[in-house]
Amino acid sequence: EVQLVESGGGTVQPGASLTISCVASGFNFSGYDMSWVRQAPGKGPEWISAIHGTGKPLYYKPSVKDRFTISRDNANNMLYLQMNDLKPEDTARYLCARGYGVGIDRRGQGTQVTVSS
Repeated sequence: EVQLVESGGGTVQPGASLTISCVASGFNFSGYDMSWVRQAPGKGPEWISAIHGTGKPLYYKPSVKDRFTISRDNANNMLYLQMNDLKPEDTARYLCARGYGVGIDRRGQGTQVTVSS
């Protein structure tokens, strides 16, 4: 069974940094591109970053490109998103997803990130 479990969310002040994680199981992790998607209350999902199975970043949403870094540890089936200079508009539930763009076929339950002073 494919499982994606996110962790590391929380409430931080504007300008702070936070790293969220996702542990994957039930499939050949290194064989898949992976993504982070976020969803704010009352809004549709936003695809914010993706990474190739080899670890090469594939995509960043322009509004996060210079602040967020996606990475992965294939030996431990882990996906990460390092977020710097967080802004109130980054407040959302962040979901780990298997796949890239229209190829996303599984998502986790997500971890909540709230940016507030």
